[in-house]
Amino acid sequence: MSMNNNPLSALEYLNPRSLGHLSDYLSSLVQGRLWLQVLIGMGLGLLVGVVLGPSVGLVEPSLGVTVGNWLAFPGRLFLATIQMIVIPLVFASVIRGLAASENLEQLKKLGMRVTLFFTATTALAAAIGLWIGSVLKPGLSMPSMQTEVDIAALSDAASSRPSIVQLPDTLLGLLPGNPLDAMVQGEMLQIVIFSVIFGIALVSMAPTQSKPMLELLGSLQEICMTIVRWAMRLAPIAVFGLMAQLTTKIGLSALLGMAYYVFTVVLGLLIMLCVYMLLLYFVVGKKPLEFLRGSRDVLLLAFSTSSSATVMPLSIKTAEKEFNVRPSISQFVIPLGATINMNGTALYQAVATMFLAQVYGIELGMGSMALIVAMAVGASIGSPATPGVGIVILSMVLGTVGIPPSGIALIMGVDRILDMSRTAINVTGDLVTCALMEKWVGGKGSAEDKIAQEDAREAKREAKKV
Repeated sequence: MSMNNNPLSALEYLNPRSLGHLSDYLSSLVQGRLWLQVLIGMGLGLLVGVVLGPSVGLVEPSLGVTVGNWLAFPGRLFLATIQMIVIPLVFASVIRGLAASENLEQLKKLGMRVTLFFTATTALAAAIGLWIGSVLKPGLSMPSMQTEVDIAALSDAASSRPSIVQLPDTLLGLLPGNPLDAMVQGEMLQIVIFSVIFGIALVSMAPTQSKPMLELLGSLQEICMTIVRWAMRLAPIAVFGLMAQLTTKIGLSALLGMAYYVFTVVLGLLIMLCVYMLLLYFVVGKKPLEFLRGSRDVLLLAFSTSSSATVMPLSIKTAEKEFNVRPSISQFVIPLGATINMNGTALYQAVATMFLAQVYGIELGMGSMALIVAMAVGASIGSPATPGVGIVILSMVLGTVGIPPSGIALIMGVDRILDMSRTAINVTGDLVTCALMEKWVGGKGSAEDKIAQEDAREAKREAKKV
C-alpha cells in the first residue's frame, strides 16, 4: 500500500526502530567487554598515578603533574566530544519521541505522569541520601576542618539562597526567549522545553508537512551516533588518563582515606536500586534478576562512560527489545529522563552535603535538610547528562545551606568512581520508568509501535535459538 493512501499521522514517516539499529555498535562494544577494558584502564591509571604522584615520589611533583595532564588529554577529549553532541541528540530524540505518540491526549497523559514520577523519585533519592549520611556519619572519619571555615564564604553562601520573590522570574526564565542562545549557553532544561513545544507542534500538523522535519531529525540522530561511535573508542584510554591525573595530584593515601565516604554513597545507591526493583516487581510484575539480566549491557556501558546521554540509544533499544516498551513511550521517556531524571546524582549530592557538613562541624537542621532535598531536585532538572556535572550541581547545593563550596576539593579524588556508579542508577531509573509508563499509560499503540514490538519479540526468539 502506498504511504499516500494512508496518511494517518506523522508517525507514518517516522521509523522508531532506526535508533535501535544505530545502537548496535554500542551493544557490540559491551559484548566485547568494554567494561572490563575500562576497569583495567582505571587500575592502570591508579598504578601510574601512584608512581608519578606524591605517594612514591619518584619524580618531582611539578613534573608528575605535567605528565598527568598530558595523560588526561584523551579523557578530556572524550568528555568534550560527548558534551558536544548532547544538545543535538536530546533535541532530536525528544521531538521524535513526541512525534511517535498517537495523539495529544496520550502525550499529555504520558508527559504528566513521567514528570511527576521523576520528581517524586528524585526527592526520595535525596531523602535517602540525607538519612544514610545522618546514620553512618562518614564525615566524622575525617579530621575536622571547622577552624578553617571561611566566615565570609559562609555569609555569601547564606545570602545567595533562593528567594520566593525571584520565583516568577525563574519560572519565566525556563522558556527560552532565544532557543539558539539557550543551546550556546548549554541551558538543558530550556532546550528540553523548546523541544517539547516543537514536538507537540509536529504532532498537530498534517503528515505531509511534518515529514521533511522528521526525516531531518532522523539524519541528525544518525550523525550524533556516528560521533558517539568515534568517542567510544577512547573510553578505556580516557578513564586511564583521568585516573592517572587524579592520583598524580592527590596521591593514593588521600583516596584510601575517603573509603568510608565512598562506601556510604554506594550503599545509598544500592538502596535506591532496591526501591526501583520493588516498584518493578509489585507494579509491573517483572522479577528484579530478569530486569538486571535484560539491562546488563546498557548498565555496564553507563558505568563505563559515566554519561546517560552516551547510552541513550542503547537504553531505547533495551527498553523496546527486552521489556517490550512501545517506541512512542521509550523515545519520549528516555531522552527526557537523561535530562531531568538524576536520582543517583541527587542521592550523591545529599550524602556529600552531609559529609562536608560533618567535616566542617556545621549542624544541619530539618529546615536545611528540606532545602537540600528541594535544591537537589531543582538542580538535577535540566543538568547535562555528561560526566562530572554532579560536582557542578553540588557546589550550588552546598551554598544553599552555608557549607563552603571549597570543600568539594576533599571529594574530587573519588568523584570519578562515584560518577560511574550514580550514572548506572540514573539509567536504571530511566528503564524502570519506561516499564512503569508502559503499564500505566495503557492503550493499544500505533501501527509502528506494533511492528517494532513484533520485531523485538522475533529478535528475542532468534537470540534464544542461537
